[in-house]
Amino acid sequence: MDLVDTYARWIKKNVDDPEMVRKLIILGLKAERAYFSLFRDKQVPRSFNYLNKIGVEFILNPLIYRDQSAWVNLFAPTEILHAMDIYPLCIEALSSFLVGFHCEDVYVDYAQRSGISDTLCSYHKGFIGAALAGLLPKPKFMITSSMLCDANISTFRYLSWYHHIPMYSIDVPLEYSQQSISYLEKQLREMVKMLEEATGKKMDEDKLKDIIKRENKIHAHMNRYIDALRYKCHPTTLTLEMYMLFINHTFMGTQPTLNFYEMLANELNSFPHSRAKRVFWVHIVPFYPYALKQYFNYSHKYEILGLDLNFDYLEKMDYENPYRALARKMLLNNNNGPYQRKVDSIMSIVDRLQPDGIIHFCQWGCKQSAGGMMLLKKALDERGIPFLALDGDGADRRNHHEGQINTRLEAFLEMLDK
Repeated sequence: MDLVDTYARWIKKNVDDPEMVRKLIILGLKAERAYFSLFRDKQVPRSFNYLNKIGVEFILNPLIYRDQSAWVNLFAPTEILHAMDIYPLCIEALSSFLVGFHCEDVYVDYAQRSGISDTLCSYHKGFIGAALAGLLPKPKFMITSSMLCDANISTFRYLSWYHHIPMYSIDVPLEYSQQSISYLEKQLREMVKMLEEATGKKMDEDKLKDIIKRENKIHAHMNRYIDALRYKCHPTTLTLEMYMLFINHTFMGTQPTLNFYEMLANELNSFPHSRAKRVFWVHIVPFYPYALKQYFNYSHKYEILGLDLNFDYLEKMDYENPYRALARKMLLNNNNGPYQRKVDSIMSIVDRLQPDGIIHFCQWGCKQSAGGMMLLKKALDERGIPFLALDGDGADRRNHHEGQINTRLEAFLEMLDK
């Protein structure tokens, strides 16, 4: 921790020299990648050690290969970028790494001093601040969508205007229909044309089909993993759950993501049967609070059973019609449309996993999460499943109240024990 604090002080000290800060961050990420490549954490399965490594690589590559990068949000159809050999930089992932570097406050404050509202989600403020401060190399393109987060379109429009970078905003209809599929498919094809003009690269549809094929294999392994989780113990961490969130979205369909799930599927039989109290998480898993790490990281007493956002789309996709398949995936995502769709999805996962309790983290700034939380609580109460709502901030530790979280969490876990 002393090393991290020293590293954070160097970043904050040089914030007015963005090139220096970028070099420091790239150096830190390379060191972390080398560590996970050379040394194995024996507390977790081999697959999760691999996840640590690729989680770092995926944030490192767009910082290094700046001329081949694009900024995206969590629900952008990045399969298209991977087919064109463009490195996506996910705003939620970058902001999470700033928290890991203990320097998120510098960039959140930078955004607010630049006129960004203090009520905007901290994930977006941290990313905007890093972009305005010059920390992030300018990409060739930006992609966002209207799904789930109401801040996405405003954030990307602002950054597109500020940096004079072309962007495409995908309007995802709330209702599923053949008309909606055609409407969305047309947007995706239009977006590809804009990408080709902005990057000088051409789309290889055969390569896109291969990515969809790979995605189908990943979904199959994910379903095996979910079924095994009902019985098996697999010590993990809050950070690893967040890494899974990013590979299941921004890096879905890539070979490293398939490698991870193949390794995980091959290890399932070696996992012991669980005797722990198992908790399923909803929305975001904050990875920095001390109390949460103390109770859940590598724990055999209270296990993290998964995160609902990691299981938001698991269907087989028609790789022969890749644009239509991607349109269908976005429309049928559990987080698109009325909040009741999310509730129904969570209840379906609860039936498969049989958790002992549910924790819903109401991320500061995520209005739809806090607003729909009571609908989920009502559904779980009707099933007699213990529920805890925690308020906090996943991307700005200054908005986290450790004592309050600790008290409520301990009371909830004590209830599960009884």
